[in-house]
Amino acid sequence: TLLYTIKFEKINVAREESNGLMGTSPPTSDPFTKKSAKKTKSKRLSSTSFTALINNQEFQLLPSLKDISFADTPVAERNELFLKKLQQCCIVFDFNAPEPDSKGIEQKRQTLNEIIEYIANNNGVLFEAVYPESIKMLQCNVVRCFPPNQEDDKEDFDNDEEEPNYDPSWPHLQLVYEYFLKFMESADFQPSLCKKYCDQKFVIQIMNLFNSEDPRERDLLKTMLHRIYGKFLGLRSFIRKNINYIFLRYIFEGEPCNGVAEFLEILGSIINGFAVPLKQEHRHFLLKVLIPLHKPRGIAAYHAQLAYCIVQFVEKDPSLTEPTVLGIMKLWPKTNSAKEVMLLGEMEEILDIIEPAQFKKIMLPLFKMLAKAVSSPQFQVAERALYFWNNEYIMSLIEEHSRVIMPIMFPALYLLSKDHWNQTIVALVYNVLKTFMEMNNQLFDELTLSYKADRQKERRKAALREEAWRKVQLRAIEASSNNHIGAG
Repeated sequence: TLLYTIKFEKINVAREESNGLMGTSPPTSDPFTKKSAKKTKSKRLSSTSFTALINNQEFQLLPSLKDISFADTPVAERNELFLKKLQQCCIVFDFNAPEPDSKGIEQKRQTLNEIIEYIANNNGVLFEAVYPESIKMLQCNVVRCFPPNQEDDKEDFDNDEEEPNYDPSWPHLQLVYEYFLKFMESADFQPSLCKKYCDQKFVIQIMNLFNSEDPRERDLLKTMLHRIYGKFLGLRSFIRKNINYIFLRYIFEGEPCNGVAEFLEILGSIINGFAVPLKQEHRHFLLKVLIPLHKPRGIAAYHAQLAYCIVQFVEKDPSLTEPTVLGIMKLWPKTNSAKEVMLLGEMEEILDIIEPAQFKKIMLPLFKMLAKAVSSPQFQVAERALYFWNNEYIMSLIEEHSRVIMPIMFPALYLLSKDHWNQTIVALVYNVLKTFMEMNNQLFDELTLSYKADRQKERRKAALREEAWRKVQLRAIEASSNNHIGAG
């Protein structure tokens, strides 16, 4: 009997623990996020199918906040009704149910609109008890687990061809997020009262939600996290470190993350506010996290935001130009032309703000890479590389160092002007050669003569090589015939 009682108590404890975990944030490592063996084209379940907590309470209709007169209604009565409205909005409805509670869903939508208008249009409505209830209401509605991510085995640069997976519960989610943003932006908001509830655990729950597949939700989460970063100074370092950790898992462990672009947008505004000289922590973040972000296959989804962050760092600290450019060139694609076009655009953005002293350090490896890009048989890569010569600032830097750059670029350009298959590229090459001629006519003539002399040497070597192989072939034939006669 004693053993039976102990087992029964253990089962109850396990059940209570599992029920308690349902309302918490998703685990940091999910075994279901591994790459699937086959591609699935079936409609994926939305995140609301995995909502952590569905309350079966009935949504009772309370008096409207709009009908309350601030002059005639006691403050305690107004505050009590406001708290009841917040607590009532903790009730979560299942939008994926076969027969959803349409009446309750509509009543909750109206209630959410009421409390949004209430805090937006009135002063002195945020008292101490509102802070924990607002945090609780947000957690009950938005903190949930997401279905396994099956998108990490799709082809590169196909993101635009598939429609986003919109969350069916968005009519409620949007209003909950809007309420919390109005709550934090209110003139009555006091971070000192809220920091007790807006702690590190809460921030982790919010950051886990960036894995939502609904771009509308991620956009509001981006705004919310940025507001938290601005309001709570004690959480700033923690937020940066957690973004760092999410990126490292995404880069080196292949863990899916739908919110990389949104995190980078937040970082773009954060980097813009960094004091100069940059701390070692920030330099390390650029070199060890942002530059390796050029490696993953899904770079197309966030490259614009990443390039903006890179340019911000280079503009803040010009000494970072050389390691940044060389770091990106180490990750330069060999066979992915779409990615190469994107990186060429990023290189032009860096060159557009580069200092002349830093340009001198990176011009040799950079223009050797550009010569290869110009020679690419993929016309979009060649075209994007040739567009560098349309930038006036870059042209001024090239002209200043023409004796170093022209000998690197001339052989590839001259060869393309003779035998490239795309006429648009040929026209662009002629324009670049014309610019070189106007830039330094004497050097251009020297390079032309040198190139022609080298080509003649190559032709003579080829002729001698062919003649030598012809002689070897004749001797082999003679030796074979002599052996045949001797055997006969």
